[in-house]
Amino acid sequence: MDLLACAYRNGTDRIVIVRCEGQDGFYLERVVFPFELLTFQCPAGSELEVWTHGLGGPELMDRLPVEQLCLKEQPHQGRPARHLELVPGSHGDEMDGNLEAAAG
Repeated sequence: MDLLACAYRNGTDRIVIVRCEGQDGFYLERVVFPFELLTFQCPAGSELEVWTHGLGGPELMDRLPVEQLCLKEQPHQGRPARHLELVPGSHGDEMDGNLEAAAG
């Protein structure tokens, strides 16, 4: 199974839970703190759900196709690519197109 490298930044002031389900039983669930960047791998065609806790219980805040959260490699001058840059998505309040994450 080919996996996509993805990232989600919690741009809110609330703790959220992200859930990602994909093919072949793939499942990922993580707590993401305010302004934290979560990097993860998942199969193409998956969806990321963002949940928070409201007055009435759990609330679905957003549902995003992971293709909007994919990372792309950016080559350095004269060296192989050593960092990743977020691909800007349609959810500008949750992603920052200038944000970079080290590619461990």
